[in-house]
Amino acid sequence: MSDRETNRLPVSRQLVVGVSLFVKGAGQSLWENGIFQNCLLLVMLLRRSSLVAEAVMINGGTTSTPASELMLDEWDIALVSPETAMARCDVVIEMSAQLDVAWISAFRERGGKVVTMRVGNDYVIDIERAMFNKPPGFLFSGATYDGVWTIPEFEHSCRSYFETTLRTPVTIVPHIWHPMIFDKACATLAQGLRYGYRPGRARWRVAIFEPNICMVKTSVMPMLITELAYRAHPSFLENLLVCNTLHLKDHATFVHFAQRLDVVSHGIASFQGRFAVYEFMAAYGDAVVSHSWENAQNYLYYELLYGGYPLVHNSPYLGKCGYFYPEFEGEEGARKLLEAFNTHDENLDAYRCHAKQLLDSVSIENPANVQAYDSALVALYGAAER
Repeated sequence: MSDRETNRLPVSRQLVVGVSLFVKGAGQSLWENGIFQNCLLLVMLLRRSSLVAEAVMINGGTTSTPASELMLDEWDIALVSPETAMARCDVVIEMSAQLDVAWISAFRERGGKVVTMRVGNDYVIDIERAMFNKPPGFLFSGATYDGVWTIPEFEHSCRSYFETTLRTPVTIVPHIWHPMIFDKACATLAQGLRYGYRPGRARWRVAIFEPNICMVKTSVMPMLITELAYRAHPSFLENLLVCNTLHLKDHATFVHFAQRLDVVSHGIASFQGRFAVYEFMAAYGDAVVSHSWENAQNYLYYELLYGGYPLVHNSPYLGKCGYFYPEFEGEEGARKLLEAFNTHDENLDAYRCHAKQLLDSVSIENPANVQAYDSALVALYGAAER
């Protein structure tokens, strides 16, 4: 069966598709988390689909006026109310904002299709929130969905969780990215700053960007890796900048852990707040050490590879890109960090070539990615027919 036959809708017209966005007004930034970027990129990918007449954002937030930092105007993306979406949309993708169960029911009753797209590790997040009395995350509201979409990194840990609780098959869709949004942000850097790796430094400034709000992405393993590399070759490290840790700096467990490290006792490490990657690396960083646990597809990786920065990581989704160490193997991570320090400058052209290949593979302009989302849209109608 050809792609054209596979992606044939049982309707005589193109679809209007809406993606939910939680709009909370002034001060909201596209860089607060990956989901806002993902919403914007998904709309821009859907615009490239021959099945889609129009792709819009649906405001599921607390205010009607989006902050300019969300960049909706930059790309001429319409933000519509749920009431407008009820009348205009054929398919709604619940993503950044969870939609009201009564609204979903009414939308489906009039023939619309509703997908919940899960781009966080809800299995771990929900467990942590329940066990540690945190505010709830994704709620099982009782809504009925026509499909559940998620990305490859969550197939292992979340597929059964989603399928069993939501009683709907899970479709794996590609993780997507494009530098057009990132380039807009980099263009705002202060005079004299430029995003991108600069070779030739005698010692490296190593940064860590894990958010430290959930177990899937924390600074602990990157700190251990940098510590082991520093113990082996102290001369390679100028400083270690551990971002997103101000909320941990007075916690006894974290303090006692950090005090066991030479990078801390020797005054090499410092603990920082939250920063946009392009701003921080342009001013302060040469390399990044990262670690994830069942959360191995991140925009952080793409942004760093795009800039040619050495990235020490444990993601199996990056192929030949960066400097890979398996799972929780700190010693191998340290070896890879020192390998990067010793070889990155001379291998920079090949590094950038591998990065381009990877970034092309996740691009919203890649026909294979558009085809995958087309197939997921068609499957919504196929499921109804069966």
